[in-house]
Amino acid sequence: QVQLVESGGGLVQPGGSLRLSCTASGSIFTIVRMGWYRQAPGKQRELVATVTSGGSTNYGDSVKGRFTISRLYAKNPVYLQMNNLKPEDTAVYVCNALGYDSTRVMFDNWGQGTQVTVSS
Repeated sequence: QVQLVESGGGLVQPGGSLRLSCTASGSIFTIVRMGWYRQAPGKQRELVATVTSGGSTNYGDSVKGRFTISRLYAKNPVYLQMNNLKPEDTAVYVCNALGYDSTRVMFDNWGQGTQVTVSS
C-alpha cells in the first residue's frame, strides 16, 4: 500500500549535477530509513546512499564525496544531490523506504525508478 515516487532524473553531461527526489505515500506511520540504489543494464544493483530517521547516512564507495542524501523530516521527502556526475553513474535510480505502516506493520518498499543518463 505504501508507494514511492521518484523524480528528477534526466540527461546530463559529465561533470554536471542532478537532484533526485523520492516521496512516500500511503498509510504510513513512520519511515525509519530511506535511500537510493541504482542498476544499469547487465549490472548488479548497488547501494548509492541511505539515511535513517536519526540522520545517519551511508554511501556507496563509488559516490562518496560526490553525492549527498538529505531528509528534513522522518517521513518525506528524501533527496539525492548528485554532483560531478560521470558516465558510469548512468543507471536507473530506485528509491527504497523501510518503515511501519499505519497498522504498525513493517514495510520495505521500492519505487519504479528514474533514469539518469550521463553522456556528452
